[in-house]
Amino acid sequence: MSSSRARIAHLVVAVVAGGALLLQLVLVVQGSAVLVEEDPPGMGARLGRFVLYFTVQSNALVALSAATLARDPSRDGPGWRALRLAAVVGITITGVVHFVLLRPLLDLDGLDLLADTLLHRIVPVLAVATWLFCGPRPRIDGRAIGLALLWPFAWLTLTFVVRGLTGWVPYPFLDPDEDGWGAVVVACVGITVLFLVACGGAHALDRRMRPAPAAD
Repeated sequence: MSSSRARIAHLVVAVVAGGALLLQLVLVVQGSAVLVEEDPPGMGARLGRFVLYFTVQSNALVALSAATLARDPSRDGPGWRALRLAAVVGITITGVVHFVLLRPLLDLDGLDLLADTLLHRIVPVLAVATWLFCGPRPRIDGRAIGLALLWPFAWLTLTFVVRGLTGWVPYPFLDPDEDGWGAVVVACVGITVLFLVACGGAHALDRRMRPAPAAD
């Protein structure tokens, strides 16, 4: 795909991901409850919980990386490579985990359903498809993978710190009160393995597919 078309594709991803995050934030401010049955907590707790969701962070990484690529579709650099890889892999895991573990737990309608669909289905598909067709690549190496892994480890660490302080976790499969710490450890290991496998798959595709974007 040419650079000019790549700019448009990245812009679409940035707008959709940013719009989905904004919609979900508005719903959170209004008091919508996702994955909880009790009344929503106070505003400070709501906003704090909002930013702790892996879904929100992965969509934010997608929006940020896509917005910068809309300006320069051939962008590169060590930190940039890690950011882009984390965005692509993170949003892939968001879609997979939601489909397998979380979708059966949800009973949403109206704008809540729209926000959920955008964040967990539409953005993952758009982001991965745009990466496949527009790149930029080659961009993935061992250093990028190592740096990208810092994000999920930091997220898990912060999640359990917050759990220790408040008793709240963003996802039921991370709650030891549900099925015990053994189940939580299995979930964490599974997510880590999934992240590593996704990074490996992205690296293989990055090296085997033709460089992108093409010059105009």
